[in-house]
Amino acid sequence: MMTIREANENDIPRILQFVRELAIYEKLESEVVATPEQMRLWLFEKKKASVLFCCNDGLEIGFALYFYNFSTWKGCCGLYIEDLYIQKEYRGRGFGKALITEIAQLANKEGCARVEWACLDWNQSSIDFYKSLGACPQEDWSVFRLTGPSLEAFSKS
Repeated sequence: MMTIREANENDIPRILQFVRELAIYEKLESEVVATPEQMRLWLFEKKKASVLFCCNDGLEIGFALYFYNFSTWKGCCGLYIEDLYIQKEYRGRGFGKALITEIAQLANKEGCARVEWACLDWNQSSIDFYKSLGACPQEDWSVFRLTGPSLEAFSKS
């Protein structure tokens, strides 16, 4: 039976396991440097993001991490899904859709204007899945990022 539940501090090892599995899937494993202490601080002490687990017969088989953003054009918040991951053997069985549905319902309940996420350009199976939900790619926009040494250098300029 499929269930969705909120993560708690005791789930940090499982969250990090899924983060690593997602990074391996995305061919970016070497970029994962998150520690249990960082996850505890940012997720459960500062409450800057939330994690939902999708479970099959009580076993966590995937997760979604999301947080609030703000649209100045809409004048209200939205939800941003940073990570969405379902273990390979459970894909195609409605678990990912259930997680996105849960987040969409939360967005509607709280009056958010939208739910957004990013997807790697090469990940056609995910792109097809997202389009099947009615999601539209934002083809006129590019994501920019300051991180690591460039962030540090720029912040001191």
